[in-house]
Amino acid sequence: MAEEPQPQAAAAPAAAATEVVVAEKAPAEVEKKAEEPAAEAEAEETAAVADDGGAVEATGSFKEESNLVADLPDPEKKALDEFKELIRTDAVLLKFLRAREFKVKEAMAMVRAAVLWRKRFGIESLLEADLAFPELEKVVFYRGADREGHPVCYNVYGEFQDKEVYEKAFGDEEKRERFLKWRIQLLERGILSQLDFAPSGICSMVQVTDLKNSPPMLGKHRAVTRQAVALLQDNYPEFIAKKVFINVPWWYLAANKMMSPFLTQRTKSKFVFASQAKSPETLFRYIAPEQVPVQFGGLFKEDDPDFTTSDSVTELTIKASSKETIEIPVTENSTIVWELRVLGWEVSHGAEFTPDAEGAYTVIVQKTRKVPANEEPIMKGSFKAGEAGKIVLTVSNAASKKKKLLYRSKVKCSTGESVEADIP
Repeated sequence: MAEEPQPQAAAAPAAAATEVVVAEKAPAEVEKKAEEPAAEAEAEETAAVADDGGAVEATGSFKEESNLVADLPDPEKKALDEFKELIRTDAVLLKFLRAREFKVKEAMAMVRAAVLWRKRFGIESLLEADLAFPELEKVVFYRGADREGHPVCYNVYGEFQDKEVYEKAFGDEEKRERFLKWRIQLLERGILSQLDFAPSGICSMVQVTDLKNSPPMLGKHRAVTRQAVALLQDNYPEFIAKKVFINVPWWYLAANKMMSPFLTQRTKSKFVFASQAKSPETLFRYIAPEQVPVQFGGLFKEDDPDFTTSDSVTELTIKASSKETIEIPVTENSTIVWELRVLGWEVSHGAEFTPDAEGAYTVIVQKTRKVPANEEPIMKGSFKAGEAGKIVLTVSNAASKKKKLLYRSKVKCSTGESVEADIP
């Protein structure tokens, strides 16, 4: 799955544009239309026949409603506002205009083509379809937001190393067609649930594509990948704010360099490439560590009992051959919980509690030990303090290279309420 959609290839909201079709009327239809006024006049002259005596009552003349918003009653004004909010025409049309460098005729042609494609592809029915692809839930998924509030979509192509998953997605033509529908369905559902097309809303997303252990460019997936790229470029323009490629192999960079002259500067400005060693730090530039899943170097975990994405993470750099000390204040009769991660580990780590009272003894909470690179990615700890003091975390880096340290903590008071620790 090495081939990727261009940044313009993202998503468009369902029912975001309307189609205007002008057709020439057939002669028979024109003749039929000519007869209609006479029939309508006759109908207006004839009213409902009363039950007693067959008397004819005159009908009231129809009065056309005003199209001035000021003349509408409040319920109709509210309905109009809600309808305009659903259509969100300006935000969508601007995306098509930007995709065609504000050339109106070209943008209009693109909109019409997109509307026709949505009808042929059956987008409305596709949204409700059950394509039953639970195996691919780890391949493409939405998780959190970047530092500017854009929702983040992760593409993890290394999952296709599982031959059974690969064959189920791309084994034959029928499966490849089903995969394409699943991918478009996921995109459409994500747009409806993740994006906001109000004038000040977030109406684009960030895509993170993990190329670690991705399948080679040649394979059963190649044709459907190219088809998906074309569909996204033509029908979902300008919905990507940033596209970050992580764990990028050298051959992918070489291929992209060859394609670079054919890309616009606007497109190239949205691309970010990072090698395996630089991937976590590159992600943190755009996405806070508390929002980044553990598998990509962050601290986000599903169903974490202690921390959520609202608990901010502090980032530190431990210089080569140096030690970093972190002090966390603890109040009397409270419990402190913390977690930390050193990218790549290979450091020594320990924790102790130092009471504020003069002459009190220091308590060893975690004995200092060397943490190997294959250790669990996140190290957690907790301590129940009967008196006020501070937790002191130490991380020693004996390596000749600097290390990235992530940590956060929370004090649970005696009442059970949780608050973030005030870490200097």
